[in-house]
Amino acid sequence: MATQDPELRKKFQGQPEHVINFCFFVAEDLRRVMADLGFRKLDDMVGRVDCLVQRRDVAHWKATSIDLSPILYNPPVPHHVGRRCLIRQDHGIENALDNSLLEYAHAALENRTPVSLSLPIRNVHRSVGAMVSGEIARRYGSEGLPDDTIQIHFQGSAGQSFAAFLAKGVTLTLEGEANDYVGKGLSGGRLIVYPPRPSEFVAEENILIGNVCLYGATSGEAFFNGMAGERFAVRNSGMTGGIAFVLDRTGGEFANILCNRRDVDLGPVVDPKDIEMLLSLLTRHGEYTGSPQTKWILDNWEAALPQFVKVFPQEYKRVLGIPKASAGVLASRAAATPRWGRAGD
Repeated sequence: MATQDPELRKKFQGQPEHVINFCFFVAEDLRRVMADLGFRKLDDMVGRVDCLVQRRDVAHWKATSIDLSPILYNPPVPHHVGRRCLIRQDHGIENALDNSLLEYAHAALENRTPVSLSLPIRNVHRSVGAMVSGEIARRYGSEGLPDDTIQIHFQGSAGQSFAAFLAKGVTLTLEGEANDYVGKGLSGGRLIVYPPRPSEFVAEENILIGNVCLYGATSGEAFFNGMAGERFAVRNSGMTGGIAFVLDRTGGEFANILCNRRDVDLGPVVDPKDIEMLLSLLTRHGEYTGSPQTKWILDNWEAALPQFVKVFPQEYKRVLGIPKASAGVLASRAAATPRWGRAGD
C-alpha cells in the first residue's frame, strides 16, 4: 500500500504474504509458457525474437498500420557475441566516500556512541550517506539511531543524490552546493545545506541545490538556505498527506497565479498550533543555516506572519474529516495585504 497515512493503511485488508503468493503464481505461469516454447532458462530466451509473432486480430485502426518487423529483426552475429549481460559492471563502489564514513562511524554503528567529523566533498562523490544509512537500517531497522548520533560536516560541491535515503540519527551538513536529487528518499535523517560562509551573494537569489530534490522522501528534516531546481519535493509522502507554509511576498501572486489549486486549499496561518510549528521551523532553520532572511522574518514576526500561506491538500482534509475551503477566500485576503521585502529593501 503506497501510503504513509495510518488511516488509509487501515483500509487495506491484504497481507505481505499475499504479494509473495502472487509472485509465485506469476513464476509458475511463466514456467508453463517457457515449457511450451522449449526453454528451460530465462537466459536462453534472450534474443529469440523468432519466437515472437505480431498479432493480426487487433481491429483498432492504429494497430493495423503498425509494422514491428524492424523491432523483431534478429541481426546475424557470431556465436561468441553476447546477447545478454555476461560481464559484471564495475560501479566503483570500493572508491565510494561512504566507505570512509563507515570507518569513522564505527563506534556509532556498534554502540550508538555519538561521532562528529568534518570532511571535504567533490561532485564525483555520489549518494553520500546512503551506505551508512543502509548499515543503520540493517542493524536497527526503521527505528534508526538517536538524533545527531552521527554528525558530518562537508565543505565543497556534492555530487548527485547527496544524503539519499538518509536514516534517522544521521545529520549531514553541507557548506557549499549540491547537484540533483539531494535528499532523495529521505528516511528520518536531518539534512542541512547552505552556501559557503565567506560568500557575499544573496542566498535566496542563487541556486543552491539541483533538480528533483527530496524525491520520494518519507520522513526527516531538510533545511536549505538558497534556491532549488525544478520538481522540488515531488512524489514524496506529503503529496496528499502533508501541509506546507509558503511565504508570499507579492501580496497574492502565489494564490492567484503560481499555485495549482485543483487539489489544495489555501488559507492564512491563524491556528495557534500552526503558528507554533512555523515559528519553531524558522527558528531552527536560522540556527542551522545562518539565513539572514530567516533572521529578518523572526525579527519582524508580526509583519511577516500574515504573508505566510497554509497549503492544505483536499484529500488530506477528507481523511481528517475537515471540509474543503471556499474558493477565493485567500485570494481576496492576500490582495489586501501590503508587500514586504528582505532586510535592506
